Amino acid sequence: MGLPVAFFGVFFGYPVVAIVARGFKADGTWRFGRFGEVLAQSDIRHVLWFTTWQALASTALTLLVALPGAYVFARFEFRGKQVLRAVVTVPFVLPTVVVGTAFLALVGRGGLLDDLWGVRLDTTVWAILLAHVFFNYAVVVRTVGGLWSLLDPRQEDAARMLGASRFAAWRRVTLPALAPAVAAAALMVFLFTFTSFGVVQILGGPAFSTLEVEIYRQTAEIFDLATAAVLTVVQFVVVGVILAVHARTVRRRETALRLVDASVTARPPRGAGQWALLAGVLASIAVLLVLPLGVLVQRSLDTPGGYGFGYYRALTSADGAVFLVAPIEAIGNSLRFAAAATVIAVVIGGLAAAALTRTGRRTPSLSARLVRGFDALLMLPLGVSAVTVGFGFLIALDEPPLDLRASWILVPLAQALVGVPFVVRTMLPVLRSVDQGLREAAAVLGASPWRVWREVDLPMVRRALLVAAGFAFAVSLGEFGATVFIARPDRPTLPVAVARLLGRAGDLNYGQAMALSTILMVVCAVALLVLERVRADRIGRIGRIGRGDRIDRTGEF
Repeated sequence: MGLPVAFFGVFFGYPVVAIVARGFKADGTWRFGRFGEVLAQSDIRHVLWFTTWQALASTALTLLVALPGAYVFARFEFRGKQVLRAVVTVPFVLPTVVVGTAFLALVGRGGLLDDLWGVRLDTTVWAILLAHVFFNYAVVVRTVGGLWSLLDPRQEDAARMLGASRFAAWRRVTLPALAPAVAAAALMVFLFTFTSFGVVQILGGPAFSTLEVEIYRQTAEIFDLATAAVLTVVQFVVVGVILAVHARTVRRRETALRLVDASVTARPPRGAGQWALLAGVLASIAVLLVLPLGVLVQRSLDTPGGYGFGYYRALTSADGAVFLVAPIEAIGNSLRFAAAATVIAVVIGGLAAAALTRTGRRTPSLSARLVRGFDALLMLPLGVSAVTVGFGFLIALDEPPLDLRASWILVPLAQALVGVPFVVRTMLPVLRSVDQGLREAAAVLGASPWRVWREVDLPMVRRALLVAAGFAFAVSLGEFGATVFIARPDRPTLPVAVARLLGRAGDLNYGQAMALSTILMVVCAVALLVLERVRADRIGRIGRIGRGDRIDRTGEF
């Protein structure tokens, strides 16, 4: 556990503490009274209120739209299901700036709705809420649907045989088992929307600002580190509470009903009602998820001279560009940075998951609580202000022995912080399912710890490791909040390039932003299709060798 702790201490804790300390300390004196001064400002209170209520509204709307989809993916078997599962996951791994761009092309000025009916939703809260549903649909489908597909339907059938109606059987048997998963999904959606940055910045305009957007404005535009530090601490406390509740909820979910192989619970739709439900879910996916992405592609091809690849060809030229290099170089930069970040995330996350598995099995209650606390801390980079982390990198890592401001590794390090939680969440349940007796038997036969891991653990977790690496690569490609501070002008990443192109007037810049967003979307979609195939093979293999409550329960993410 030493290396993961050191990594998070140096590249997460230290930069965050450094930026917060600079905001609270002046002339060598700590000034904690700034809390009251900042929180007393009416505009800051408005930001806190808007951040909270839009997150609650986004969470409720996402659950309303996505829970029927979770049921369909869990209980129905239909042609194209594997591809469709990858499609609904694409928005989740897209950069928030690309999500904002897609909805800008759909509901913004000159967007599809504006052209057809004169309807514009940009600079309104509805655009933000719909974009959040687009972004978080997969969280509910995979978290709730993943558990739903493993619940034994025969328990509900038994309740109906005893006289319960279909709804009563679902309410008394299935709903209590699903409740922890629904709560866990709701908490994660609330977390992601509470810390929303790119979506609000692009679609909200100056009228709407979340905590994350306000932190960025205070640090990058106003340079008021005191206000930014107060808001960072507030966000840190809220995120800490959410993650603590989420960890408790996940533990409840893991003790739910006896689980079965997912392959035996799904069946083709039967009857008009089930076919109507499937059609409704497919229609909602088409409108809310596929249409924005389709409009994104359409806008990237719609040039002043007619449909073609003019905007894509313009990416190869640096003439009049926002950067010191041709925008197309952002593709190579992003791929290289994401590959390096993936290696770092897999190493750190894999070691952390292995340490949590080993220590969690044989520690007393106090130590076990500390282990669970470290497990929750690994999730903090998903909720703590990425803007603060990025700016903290510039402030904290600016002198020997950690003067990394001019080093290319700075961007992969920031991206790896976001990738590690996905690696841990994917690897940990699989590692915990490995029979400890196999490890002990290998050790008794003289195998070293390294050989035990190579001969026992690795064959069982190889596919999970590939899935973890794939998710780490996808989220690293899309990291924006921290990278916007530390990416050099001659080495922009795709999300940074898209944001800066959107910030410049002109059809060419807008078209290039759409083209880069489309390229990034395609890369993410291909990666997820590969992951879906690996995931399906892994779950099928586990289903064949699993027994009862040993069925894989990774929670999809």
